[in-house]
Amino acid sequence: MSTHLQASLFDQTDELRLGPLGGMRRTPLDDGAWIDLLPGWLHGADALFSRLVDEVPWRAERRQMYEQVVDVPRLLAYYRAGEALPHPILDAARDALGAHYAAELGEPFTTAGLCYYRDGRDSVAWHGDRIGRGARENTMVAILSVGAPRDLLLRPRRGGATVRRPLGHGDLIVMGGSCQRTWEHAVPKSTRATGPRISIQFRPQGVN
Repeated sequence: MSTHLQASLFDQTDELRLGPLGGMRRTPLDDGAWIDLLPGWLHGADALFSRLVDEVPWRAERRQMYEQVVDVPRLLAYYRAGEALPHPILDAARDALGAHYAAELGEPFTTAGLCYYRDGRDSVAWHGDRIGRGARENTMVAILSVGAPRDLLLRPRRGGATVRRPLGHGDLIVMGGSCQRTWEHAVPKSTRATGPRISIQFRPQGVN
């Protein structure tokens, strides 16, 4: 599988390395939710994007939507706790996040889900990660984005203003507190010329 990615002007390296997490900036949201953002956490993100496109066993899914079965508008891959991740830098990222958030989260990040948005027609609808413990407990979901930026939108479930964060080229966002229960997030379709993006979502055990 191959695709065209316009490289970042600010990350012209094939050397994969993670920056320090000390520069994370937290934005409090309503109802006890918050997001942490760290642009460009992964250096060499475009090189990792190319590796993942070619080497991850991507799968297409179909799901029941009302009265018909439709294609899921993105490709997917999932790595359970204990399974080898598709590149060692992702193991390093998961471990670094677990160490950084150990005091707040109280448990490690164990699973990794990957979504491949091939162009602006691929998307994910409004949702919270509320399958499992995320429906009743505060938890965290950390998302590392490689490839071209796509907007991640967040909105409160009870109604209110939408928060927009463009993510790509090694950016990191962490959704914490009550975010999965009291807020929703989405990657909307885009009619603009949009390059491909892969998101890697790290979660604790039992959160989906």
